Amino acid sequence: MQVVPLSMVYSRWPVGQDYWSGGDRAASYPRGMPTHPFHAPRWLLPAELAGLSVDEPRRRRTVRDWAADTALFLVALSFMVVNAEEKPYYAGTVPEWFHTVDPFVTLAACLALWLRRRHPVAVAGFVFVAYLIGDSASGAALVAVLTVAVHRGWLVSVPVALAFLVPSLWFSFANPPPGVPWQAMSAIVFLMFVVPLVWGMAVRSRRQVVAGLRRDAEWTARDHEHRLADARRAERARIAREMHDTLAHRISLISVHAGALAYRTAQAEAGAGRPLEAGDVGAAIDVIHGNARRALVELGDVLEVLRAGEEEPAGPQPRIADIDRLVADAEAVGQRVSMTVECEPTETLRAAVQRTVYRTVQEGLTNARKHAPGAKVEVRVAGAPGEGVVATVSNPLAPGSAPGNAIPGAGVGLAGLAERVALDGGTLEHGAERGCFRLVTRLPWPA
Repeated sequence: MQVVPLSMVYSRWPVGQDYWSGGDRAASYPRGMPTHPFHAPRWLLPAELAGLSVDEPRRRRTVRDWAADTALFLVALSFMVVNAEEKPYYAGTVPEWFHTVDPFVTLAACLALWLRRRHPVAVAGFVFVAYLIGDSASGAALVAVLTVAVHRGWLVSVPVALAFLVPSLWFSFANPPPGVPWQAMSAIVFLMFVVPLVWGMAVRSRRQVVAGLRRDAEWTARDHEHRLADARRAERARIAREMHDTLAHRISLISVHAGALAYRTAQAEAGAGRPLEAGDVGAAIDVIHGNARRALVELGDVLEVLRAGEEEPAGPQPRIADIDRLVADAEAVGQRVSMTVECEPTETLRAAVQRTVYRTVQEGLTNARKHAPGAKVEVRVAGAPGEGVVATVSNPLAPGSAPGNAIPGAGVGLAGLAERVALDGGTLEHGAERGCFRLVTRLPWPA
């Protein structure tokens, strides 16, 4: 059997004003949340829990409230009818005018009960005055005590109940019915007011529990939505980072070769250079085709990993040993690169750290190709177990390069690289120093 929180009974309706805190809350439940096997219609709930709109000029009664108010009104009215059939045993101890006005004030007290939900304390005060005049208002007094206990806290309901109980106990002690001991009469009067007080406080406590459960469900649902939004943002950032790392390098190579072909073709047409030979065009097309194919393969790998939803890539990932091939691709497009790798053996270095070192070199070569074309790039990777691994990519600044010839980019490569380095417990430094741009990554390498 499935156990469902009590608050789910009320989760099928929009939430209006919170009865207990006065706040305006809007329910938002995550998809897939189990619903209660039975759904209580709103007309079976009290107005405080039915979720009526706060835009209404006043809280309207539900069908259940109308039925309860009618039943309590008839109960209070029945006391007046029963007492009207014969004079009470204490008729000789009170002034005669009490008996004259008793039916009228009792009827007024019963009618005032229709306002008990909006003004429980004021109605209780009016009923108290009527109760002091005649015993016919006893039913209205019981309903008033119950109402205050339901709609107000014990600091209010207990004094109201005592206000009715103390004079009743005194009167029953001073004027006990014939043949009934005063002890028994006092016990009856005591229970007559304590029972509705306890009953009302129990109803109020239950409604507070339900409201609290409902509030917790709403907060849980909102927290669930926030977590989903954060997960979506993190996934978008991850996709953008992986796309940049895998595609920017390849596309920059394609752009360089395509730009070189366009430039040499324009020079040949203007007569400022020799015409392109078939071998030159074929070599350039081979490089463009190869890098485009690799870009598509790497893109497919990234999408496969992202669809799998894994934190760590599932397929083979670039390592420090693959930096040679990365440099060779850069040199194939005319980029001058000087490389030094001094970190052996790399088998003890985590794959994630090796991938970050590879991405550092890749990002440095891509940035140099974009912002300092033709400049010599120096790549150095050094490290040892217990000392850490340091990857450095530096190139001279090129202030005279034309901005219009620069390869466009998203401008988030260094930000994504910094996030990678931080996740691996390292540090990233980059900036211009003495006419050179340096990109330095320091990562831990446990002994």
